[in-house]
Order: sequence, then structure tokens, then C-alpha cells
Amino acid sequence: MTRRDQIRSAYRLTGSNAGFYDGMMTYSTLPGKAVCRLVWNMDGEKNLAYLEKALSGIPEGFSGKLLEVPVGTGVLTMPVYRELPDAGITCLDYSPDMMKTAEKRAEALGIGNVRFLQGDVGALPFADGSFDIVLSLNGFHAFPDKEAAYRETFRVLKKGGVFCGCFYIRGCCGRTDWMIEHLYVPKGFFTPPFETRDSLRARLSGMYASAAVENVEGIGCFRCVK
Repeated sequence: MTRRDQIRSAYRLTGSNAGFYDGMMTYSTLPGKAVCRLVWNMDGEKNLAYLEKALSGIPEGFSGKLLEVPVGTGVLTMPVYRELPDAGITCLDYSPDMMKTAEKRAEALGIGNVRFLQGDVGALPFADGSFDIVLSLNGFHAFPDKEAAYRETFRVLKKGGVFCGCFYIRGCCGRTDWMIEHLYVPKGFFTPPFETRDSLRARLSGMYASAAVENVEGIGCFRCVK
């Protein structure tokens, strides 16, 4: 199964009865599609494209150790993990409710190689160099202490390991920037300051041996090697 097929599997598994968050993440419900178009200026193809880029650091048949932070509801990643039975996967989130949903989703898919931990990305409970891959989907724009999050995700990654994922970056889509500033920040959904594409590329290039940054509208996607 290709990565695109795995993402589409997440879309199908979510279905029309998804909650608001899952429907938005997977572009699979009418309210979710409306938010993607209105806030993010994305149709189904753009939504699929940014997720493919964000997950590109996870190779097919990966059998090492992977940390996902935050895992959220696991709606996007559990179909990917189902295809990686030999990997050791740790999923961490600050919200026990979100993580409980992810656990139920893993159980329903028969995934037995994933463990779930509640914790803070700014103080990860792992030794230096514990993971071959650190994945972070749509988390950094919400983290209150972004500097600690950058330091900790770097610290727990092995030399030669991959840090990949995505999050909101300002300056790439005016519509999105307006919505974030006037709705998402006041509501407490997102926490400034926010990266731009150039600032994110400069930051990651200064930390990692190599770093690639792309964007799809207002979502920045990155793949770094330590």
C-alpha cells in the first residue's frame, strides 16, 4: 500500500459520521470540507498533498523506533502504522481524551505495536537519541513553549534520524493568516509566535544536518535529518 493509499484509507475509515476534528483533518465531512476551503484554501487534492509531504520521512517497511507527538486522535497515522508491524511506535499527547480516541482507533485496526503515553512535548520522558523518527503533525502551531518543543524533539532523535511533519506557517496564505489571527488565536486553538517558511527553513537548517521545507498554502511541511 502506497503512502497515498494509506492516507486515503484514513479518509475512508473516518467516513461521514466523523467528529468535527477528524472530518476536517481528513476532508471527509461537509463541515470539515467547509473549514478546509474557508480557512485553509484547500480542496481534497491539496489536503492529500500536504499530508503526503508531512509523512514522507517514514519509509515503507520501516522497522525502527518512531515517536509521534502529538498523536491527537490518530486519525491520520493509525492507517500508516497498520502497515508497519515491525516498528516500535510511541504516541504521546498532552490530552488524555484525544489519546483515548487514538487508542480505540488502534485497537479497532488490530495494531499491537503502538504504546500511548500522556506527556508534554516540552519535557519528553525519553533518553537522548531514543528514536529513529520523530513525527509531528499539526502540533507546533499550538504548543505554548515552541523553543522547548524544538529542543526536545531534536534531543530524543538519534544521529542520522528523521524529524518530519507539518504545521501552520504565516505569510503563505492571506486568508489563513487572517483566520488564525482573528479566530484561532483568540479562541486559544493556536499559540503565537508563528514561523514563516523562511524562518522555519533557517531554524531547521541551523539545527539539523539537512532540512527540506515546503508548503501547501499555509501549511509548512518539513523533513530533516539529524
